[in-house]
Formats: sequence, C-alpha cells, structure tokens
Amino acid sequence: MSVYTTEIASDKIPSDNVIHQRLLSAYHQAKPFIKGDLLELGCGEGRGVELLAPLADSYIGIDKIKAVVESLEKKFPECKFMSGVFPPFPFEDNTFDSIVTFQVIEHVKDDEGFIKEIHRVLKPGGKALITTPNIKMTLSRNPWHEREYTGDELTVLCKKYFEKVEMKGIAGNEKVLEYHERNRISVQKILRYDFFDLQHKLPAGLLRIPYDILNRMNRNKLKSTDDELVKSISVNDFSLQSQSEQNLDLFCLLTK
Repeated sequence: MSVYTTEIASDKIPSDNVIHQRLLSAYHQAKPFIKGDLLELGCGEGRGVELLAPLADSYIGIDKIKAVVESLEKKFPECKFMSGVFPPFPFEDNTFDSIVTFQVIEHVKDDEGFIKEIHRVLKPGGKALITTPNIKMTLSRNPWHEREYTGDELTVLCKKYFEKVEMKGIAGNEKVLEYHERNRISVQKILRYDFFDLQHKLPAGLLRIPYDILNRMNRNKLKSTDDELVKSISVNDFSLQSQSEQNLDLFCLLTK
C-alpha cells in the first residue's frame, strides 16, 4: 500500500523528490550508529529498511497505519513490523541496542513520554537517533504537526532523560538551498491571501485538507518551473552538520 499525501512524501511522485531525498539522507547518516537489535518508531512505508536492517541483528518497525505495516511484512519477511500508536511501547526495559525515529516526534502529543519510553527500552550504552524539522527553516504552519522545535528546545527535552545528548542537523548544499528559497517565495505568495492569519488561528483538523491541496499544487509548480533542479537533487546533496539554525532538520543523537 502507498500513502500519497504531502506529509508522507513518496519516491513515486516526481514533485516529491526533494523531500524524499532529504528524508532518505537521515537513514544514510544513521548507518554508522546502527548495531545489535534495532527498533524504528514510525517506519512509514519503509524508506530506510533496506539501508538499516542489514546492519542490525534484528529489526522491528512500528507504524500507526495498519495497511502499510501489512505491506511491509510481505516486502521484508525477514523483519518484524507492528501497528500501533505510541507512547508507550510494547517492549521490556533495556531491549534495543539502536533506535531510530525520523520525522515522528513532531506528530506525537506526549513528546516527553515519547523520550522517556525511548530511554526505557534502550539498552545501557545504546544509541537513539531522532530527526525532526528545524522550526527556524519552516515556511508555514504544518497542521499535521503537534509542534516543531529549535535545536535547543529539543536538547532540553531530551536531557530530562538522557545525560548524553548531541545535537546536529541535516543540511542542504547550494542546489537544495536554491530549491528551498524558491519554495519560500512560492509559499509567501500563497500566504499573502491569508488576510486573517487563519493558518495560526484555525484548529489543525480544519487546515489539513486545504494544506495538503495547496502543498501539492506548490510542489507541482516548483517542478514545472525548474524540472531539472527538482529531478537532479539526490541524497548526496544533503549532509550531516553541526547544530545551526540553517539546518533543514534537527538530527539528535542520544546515548543511554
């Protein structure tokens, strides 16, 4: 099963390519940290399973969309998948050597409980990796997100349960930043019609459908305006960098 919304970027939709490559880059950056028993919280359509599962002794992925989980079970029979909403997690204390959760925490209502549970199920010496959008680079309110963070805000949250917190970020090169700037200009043209600042005043549930429609229209417009730029951006145009307000995503490394 495939879920084609602008919130779940697809490698099968050409206008999603930049977002897909950005999300995929986190899995490449995670590879040196993966060992032992691996848990992925919010595995989605399995973007990173082929990259990370071979590096681990075992892989378990959890996602809330049951149909997607069932599809992944058929595609990756050597891995284990579960459907469910978290926190909490259905595992014993000190179960996993590695945990990855990419572009998930911004969707979780109880973010503190989420971090607490990660700490609980991680083995001593184990590592957890979290990515989430850097609010400093966000172009508009995303009604699918409960909240977004600065690097400092996420660090403070994680330090409630982890003594060792290393904040980095996923950054883009000149091509990526050119796309981001074109996107910013295009979004601002749309938002100039929001005379009453409804994007911040209306309940999130009322905004999701118009947000998805306008977001898809915007991505298609950016592709039609410069198709070569959109098609040419690959995972190699993103890199792991020190903490900066210019990073597109936060990349947080937690050690228990």
